[in-house]
Amino acid sequence: MIELRAGRLRCELKPELGGCIAGLWLEGEPVLRSTPAAQLASARQAGSYPLVPFSNRIGHASLVWQGTQHPLVRNNGDEPHAIHGVGWQRPWTVLDDDATSAMLSYEHRPDASWPFAFDCSHTLRLRPGALEMTLALTNQSEQPAPAGLGWHPYFVKRSGSRIAFEATGRWETGPDKLPTVRQPAQGLKADCGTLDVDHCYDGWNGLARLHDGRVKVTVRSGLTRLVVFTTPGRDHVAIEPVSHVNNAVHLYAQGAAAEELGLRILQPGETMVAQMAIEAEDAP
Repeated sequence: MIELRAGRLRCELKPELGGCIAGLWLEGEPVLRSTPAAQLASARQAGSYPLVPFSNRIGHASLVWQGTQHPLVRNNGDEPHAIHGVGWQRPWTVLDDDATSAMLSYEHRPDASWPFAFDCSHTLRLRPGALEMTLALTNQSEQPAPAGLGWHPYFVKRSGSRIAFEATGRWETGPDKLPTVRQPAQGLKADCGTLDVDHCYDGWNGLARLHDGRVKVTVRSGLTRLVVFTTPGRDHVAIEPVSHVNNAVHLYAQGAAAEELGLRILQPGETMVAQMAIEAEDAP
């Protein structure tokens, strides 16, 4: 377990459990869905984990790339898709850490879960008022490979929680949890208590706010896509900055432009970088 402290913020990391953030607290108030790292048994129940080397789902756990079909592992129970990449289910190595920062690393060799070699670093820095994160992924395979990055933070949804962000489009989701069509949308401005959403928004301006009577959270990122997931029965809301839309590799194979989807095609040795910050303060 790694503990970071800065001002009134405290963050616990559990690198061997998917490089996850076990918890983030403002004084004693949880900002993320938080469990002490020593008690956390699954990254799926963590406060946040990195999405590497893709976000959300690859439909039916099957990747077709450059004329070759690669069956992938169905890595989330009975769900028929591959979900959230591989990093969240693998141990990460601690390269460096001190009282306010840590750098984690994951090196991937081709396997049944992902057929392309890559390495990834995750740098986390806590300062008074904010947790800042940077992911960097390098293609270590000998051929061009699809790649994406993101984070999957679960924020506490208290009574009166409201979310607000701006976007230009929303990908509608079918009963199989895969995107169907993009529709114009202006983002969201809603009460989280009644919100039922599981969509990817694009044209996001990199700013999202979540506030209630106790904590005000601001999410900032240079990424331009945002996945939002919650239902009325859940006590958390996932606000996920990501680099590409859901199921992007299949949409690309069907003829959509990589740039429109946010899908990166990394040449051998090429690197992509993503950044995100979570700001937390007392609600006014």
